[in-house]
Amino acid sequence: MAVLGVSGMQYSGETFPDIRIILGEDSNVFTQMISQRLKELMGVDIEICRTFEDLQMANELSQEPVVLAISNINLPGAENGEALEYLIDCNIPTVVFTGTFQDEMREKLLSKDIVDYILKDNVFAVEMLAESVYRFLTNHRHHVLIVDDSPTARALLSSRLRRYNFRVSLAESGAKAIEILKANPDIGLVVTDYNMPDIDGFELTRRIRSVRGSHELRIIGVSSSTNRLLSARFLKVGGNDFMLRPFIDEEFYCRVNQNLDTLVQIKAAQAHKK
Repeated sequence: MAVLGVSGMQYSGETFPDIRIILGEDSNVFTQMISQRLKELMGVDIEICRTFEDLQMANELSQEPVVLAISNINLPGAENGEALEYLIDCNIPTVVFTGTFQDEMREKLLSKDIVDYILKDNVFAVEMLAESVYRFLTNHRHHVLIVDDSPTARALLSSRLRRYNFRVSLAESGAKAIEILKANPDIGLVVTDYNMPDIDGFELTRRIRSVRGSHELRIIGVSSSTNRLLSARFLKVGGNDFMLRPFIDEEFYCRVNQNLDTLVQIKAAQAHKK
């Protein structure tokens, strides 16, 4: 049975019994809460590692790869963040679950290309962690198209999305975007820049909407312009959302999630009617 998460994300009821997830956490309260909740929602049996040595052994003494790690920044035997460094060096996708957080710490975490970070400072912490895990395990089902004539902007957005396990296609122009969309009907989200030389973001949105509605594909417009009316224009030609650059990682990921969550719920409602 489908269950809604705290952010409005919908759990499908699907289970992942063969997925290896390790949890680096020395708090008995949190290990019990996390293991119980992931088992209830996703059928996942996580492997609990209470020390840095446990974490290393869980990774190195099994032939089955670790799909995802959840880890506190500090563990017994790794009081200076060595556990996180180890996981990153091993190329293990990692969600950080921590009670230690300042602006400097945030910058340091994001520079390491972690999947996500969750703060232990509220009653919904475990629920938010569960959502982050579920998104990582299912985001590969979402195909996102990034449209931008700037190679730097395309690389930045694609790296952000791939970190979260999305499938990503890139287009350097509006014309190329239309070509990719025709060849890939599974694309569910387009993130498009406004200012492009051939077909700007407005015209691209109009053309997309002439063949695909919001119930099939979501569109987020982005721009570095200071013109606040751009958002209104994007929405009026069929866009679903709009963001002004520069935006932060958390804001961008939240907007992407909200639009894809809406698409999933629309499709679920349509399937229920049939």
